[in-house]
Amino acid sequence: MKATTSSTGQDRATDASDATPEPTTTRPQTMRAIVARTYGDADVLQANEIDLPTIADDEVLVQVHAAGLDRGTWHLMTGRPYLMRILGFGFRAPKNPVPGLDVAGTVVAVGASVTRFAIGDTVFGIAASGSFAEYAAAREDKLAHKPAGLTFDEAAVMGVSAITAMQAVRDTARLDAGQRVLVIGASGGVGTYAVQIAKAAGAHVTGVCSTAKLDLVRSIGADHVLDYTRDAYLDGATHYDVIIDIGGNSSLSSLRRALAPRGTLVIVGGEEGGQVTGGFGRSLRAPLLSPFVSQRLTMLASKERCSSLEEVAELVETGHLTPVVDSTYPLHEVPAAMHHLEAGDVRGKVAIVVSGPR
Repeated sequence: MKATTSSTGQDRATDASDATPEPTTTRPQTMRAIVARTYGDADVLQANEIDLPTIADDEVLVQVHAAGLDRGTWHLMTGRPYLMRILGFGFRAPKNPVPGLDVAGTVVAVGASVTRFAIGDTVFGIAASGSFAEYAAAREDKLAHKPAGLTFDEAAVMGVSAITAMQAVRDTARLDAGQRVLVIGASGGVGTYAVQIAKAAGAHVTGVCSTAKLDLVRSIGADHVLDYTRDAYLDGATHYDVIIDIGGNSSLSSLRRALAPRGTLVIVGGEEGGQVTGGFGRSLRAPLLSPFVSQRLTMLASKERCSSLEEVAELVETGHLTPVVDSTYPLHEVPAAMHHLEAGDVRGKVAIVVSGPR
């Protein structure tokens, strides 16, 4: 059963599931997990009993309380665009059969060289072994301590998307206070964070999304909200110092028309462009064109690092950033959660709730 949380910080759950669970002292040898042995649609996702992951010296074992679902997980499930397979994610089948990137939970074991975490710490970040399982291995440098004010559901949807937004806005765009920024895809997993991070930096933010999500983007602080089904936001009538394009499909020429003469375009991704390179085609072309024009055209190469996670946690703790949880699903309903994502109705991100060991 899907349970909608509709969380933008105002309506957080207060039941026992949000309390910090005690770390399990005796661990089973096997665990429940969602497994995909081949590429395909949501039907390839099967609930299995598998062995617990073994941790390396620089890893910790996390008892998973919640995990995040996003488009990155969808791409890893389908194996598309095919460029991903060439880049090492598995040519004929997923290299890692357990899907899931974002994780939030409690540390139950630490590797020999781990210094930042101890058993019992609550953490969030990015799993190495796949987070759609009762336990996940995670590298020490891809985790941070969970902000005390967040539930595990909220913490679980921050990892990949929040640091992608952080690096797009701060590191790549080099956004300054007072600049005008356009966020295309403002209602999605990365977009909801990008809007809030840009506002925290003192920018004037315009968010672009669909009609049904205009209220959400307003609620997270956007100064203006445009409906991409109605508004000609790239017609050049308004020029932006920075454009953050998340999952869009507009041409580079269209984006440049709305960009200030010396503005910066950051392409975070895209969902169009064919089976081979997908939306990455624009990302590859932008930096090639950039040296020949006055505008700075860039692509984001996001890096999974603890410093970005810690910056995200600090923004949460200072009240400048709130995760948006569209809905929650139990572990065995991951295929249904994936279908919900594919439908394009998700506001923010979906959380997968893992009840822990039996």
